Amino acid sequence: MKAVIKSIARQTLPASVKVKLKSQLQGVEYTPPVGEVKFGHLRRVKPISQYFGYDRGLPIDRYYIENFLFQQVEDIRGRILEIGDNFYTTRFGGDRVTKSDVLHVKDGNPDATIVGDLANAENIPSNAFDCLVLTQTLHLIYELPAALKTIYRILKPGGVALITVPGITQISVDEWKDYWCWSFTAISVQKLFDEFFPQANVLINTYGNVLAATSLLQGLAAEELQKQELDYHDPSYQVLISVRAVKPE
Repeated sequence: MKAVIKSIARQTLPASVKVKLKSQLQGVEYTPPVGEVKFGHLRRVKPISQYFGYDRGLPIDRYYIENFLFQQVEDIRGRILEIGDNFYTTRFGGDRVTKSDVLHVKDGNPDATIVGDLANAENIPSNAFDCLVLTQTLHLIYELPAALKTIYRILKPGGVALITVPGITQISVDEWKDYWCWSFTAISVQKLFDEFFPQANVLINTYGNVLAATSLLQGLAAEELQKQELDYHDPSYQVLISVRAVKPE
C-alpha cells in the first residue's frame, strides 16, 4: 500500500486528485481542498423548503422523534396527556391507553380536553397522568422552570414524561414563530431537569450529525437521506434532544 501511495505522489496529476486517491486508499473520507467543494443545489441563501420538510415527506426531526417514542412504547400506557392532538398516543400506545387527554394552549382546538399553558396550569390535575408525551413544545415556553414544575406535579408517582426539544434548527414560519424562545443542548436540558427530577431518573439522548443538520436546515425530508446517514450519531451536531424523566414513586 505504501508503494502505491508513493507511486501516486510521483505521477503528474492535479494535487486534488492525488489527495483524493491517497485518502481513498488509506480508508480516510476524502476532504476536498479549499475552492473545490461542490455545493450543487445547496449553494443558495434561501432553503429548499421553509417547512421542515413536511412538504417533501417526513421531517428529519420527526424521524428522530418517532424513533425515540418507538423505543419507549411500554411507557405509553394508562392515562396519557399529549400536546396539540393525540396522534402519538394512538400510534404508539394502542390498547395500553386507558384515557387520552390533549392539552392545548389556546381555545378552539377540537381535540383539546384541557386548555392551558404548562407554565401557568393550575387547572391541570396533580398526580394524574401515567405518561406525558411532550414533543417539540418546551422551546415555545419562556418560563421553562415553571413548565418543568408543572410537568413534575401532574405526573403520577412513577409516571413518565417523554419529551423532545430542538437543537440545531430553523425557526418556524407558522403561527408558532412568535412563541419560539429556545433551542437546546444536552447539557442545558440536563441542568434544567436536574432542578426537578432526581438525576438517576432522567435519561437524555441526542440525535443527528452534520448531514442531518444541514438537510434539516435546508428543509429536506428524511426520505432524501439513507437510513445509515440519518442514524449516524455525532454529539457535536445535536439536531434533537430526547428526555425520559420518571417521577419518583
